[in-house]
Amino acid sequence: MSLDYLLKTEPSEYSFADLQRDVATEWDGVSNPAALKNLREMKPGAKLVIYETGERKSAMGTASVVSVDISNPKKPVVKIKAGKALATPVSLAEIKADKLFADSPLVRQGRLSVVPLSEAQYKSLVGS
Repeated sequence: MSLDYLLKTEPSEYSFADLQRDVATEWDGVSNPAALKNLREMKPGAKLVIYETGERKSAMGTASVVSVDISNPKKPVVKIKAGKALATPVSLAEIKADKLFADSPLVRQGRLSVVPLSEAQYKSLVGS
């Protein structure tokens, strides 16, 4: 069973719109040990949800993992490519109200920037 993931970003630094403009990017700037572990565990083809922090606090769109290089485990290099914007962004309040996320690190560890998602959680966020 492959996991999907939610990646958090501060929109003033790099927004989902920036990813769409760039088409692909390396996901970096992660320093939390748990988040780094999640990056190292990613596999090419994994589905991603891009979540913007700050004022928005909402899941904004999708992306996918292109490649993962863990030759340096302290700085894994994960390349991602943009998917589609969500028809309607999903707010943190909506996520917290969804029972699927009751035990999710997204709700329980608010500072974690790379969060694993079950298939059901992914589908709940992207609406498919």
